[in-house]
Amino acid sequence: MAPMIASAVAGKILGLEQKSKAKEDAFECGFAPFEDARMKFDVRFYLVAILFIVFDLEVAFMLPWAVALNKIGWYGFTAMFVFLALLVVGFIYEWKKGALEWE
Repeated sequence: MAPMIASAVAGKILGLEQKSKAKEDAFECGFAPFEDARMKFDVRFYLVAILFIVFDLEVAFMLPWAVALNKIGWYGFTAMFVFLALLVVGFIYEWKKGALEWE
């Protein structure tokens, strides 16, 4: 542990810090960015991403359910039906509010 600490301290003491604009700029794909990286982000992209994750998880829950449907019986069928009904109600709510319309 001592060699690591000594090496870090020696690097800090002996190292030359040269600040430059190039070192502080954002780096993307090997060229300078066209605009500021901290510009406003449209909330619709966030909403689409959240909806994708929700419906992707729905598929992830449905696959094991479909495989084990014979073993879980009517209780499992009813539980999945309630789960899907809640997702459909949420989707209809988002649709009616106009959150899914892209202008």
